[in-house]
Amino acid sequence: MRKDTFLGAALILALAALTGVALWQTAGRHAGGRVAVTRHPERIMGTTCTLAAVVNSRDTARAEDALRRAESVLRAVEARMSVWLADSEISRLNAASAAEQVPLSRDTVAVLRAARDAADQTGGAFDATIGPLIELWKRAAERDRVPTQAELDEARAASHWDLIELTDAGAVKRGASARVDLGGIAKGYAIDRAAQALHRAGVAGGLVDLGGDLKCFGEPPDDPHWTVEVKNPLGVTRLSRLRLAGGAVCTSGSYARFTVIEGERYSHIIDPRTGRPADAAPSVTVIARSALSADIWATALSVTGPHGFKRLPKGVEALIVAGTGEDHRILCTDGCRPLFMDPLPRVTPAGSAPPTRAGSSP
Repeated sequence: MRKDTFLGAALILALAALTGVALWQTAGRHAGGRVAVTRHPERIMGTTCTLAAVVNSRDTARAEDALRRAESVLRAVEARMSVWLADSEISRLNAASAAEQVPLSRDTVAVLRAARDAADQTGGAFDATIGPLIELWKRAAERDRVPTQAELDEARAASHWDLIELTDAGAVKRGASARVDLGGIAKGYAIDRAAQALHRAGVAGGLVDLGGDLKCFGEPPDDPHWTVEVKNPLGVTRLSRLRLAGGAVCTSGSYARFTVIEGERYSHIIDPRTGRPADAAPSVTVIARSALSADIWATALSVTGPHGFKRLPKGVEALIVAGTGEDHRILCTDGCRPLFMDPLPRVTPAGSAPPTRAGSSP
């Protein structure tokens, strides 16, 4: 279940919106003797990356060490969980035959268990076992032919959680056709682990921004809060700014990444319940304590639309932009509104939202 992120992650006066490009330098802005040291690792999960560590201006060596540790964590998670790497643990699991014992690291087992739980929590809107469906739609794009219903049914039946048994040491597939894709959860897990590495290194504050999904803690050098700019998916302006004391923000949507098949535009996010691309919302932004949770729910709400609000766990807030062009509306959870620094335009109360097309065919 892959998704790109389209949140313009920006530290006010520090990070450029959307791209995640930091303007801080080692001897850059500081207040009270604190500075933010940044690092921009390349080729991590195929996207941009910004790491920042806030320290006393005389302790930049600690920051550099913390940033190296955080980068190492990100690369380790990718090496274990990417379906794009033939020797990753997930690729070996997907290639395994039925009844074969596949050894997995603690990290990979933990993410698989979280993904399995998320399938229940989201009512099936998030399901990492849709590997065959993702592959089917890739082939459809290459052939410029929309899959038939029979092909969709076959791909969905080929892989589900009943075919995968998780153990403390790894996994066993009950059917060789079962395949998982952790694209909608591994990034969030990696961000959480990298932020944990920064925190354990003793820095006063930190940021991990991976392709626009991010987690922050502590304080930036020139403000008691972190400011995150949220891009308007239907225009060139920003939608608003979030003011956070800490936590994670993830965004998912179809407005910037899609496939055209037979002249029609299709989202890259697959609805596991129908096997078809989701079309409930062009953009979903989720705020949560952990990036893993925000990552999961950003994808799930892209599938369900605002109808999924009722399933959100405590402490998870969300904003959805639904519709297209002038015919669109903004919906958000009650706890989300106080986090925005700027008034949100054309907000529809979540409880009075008109029905969406969640789960419908494209």
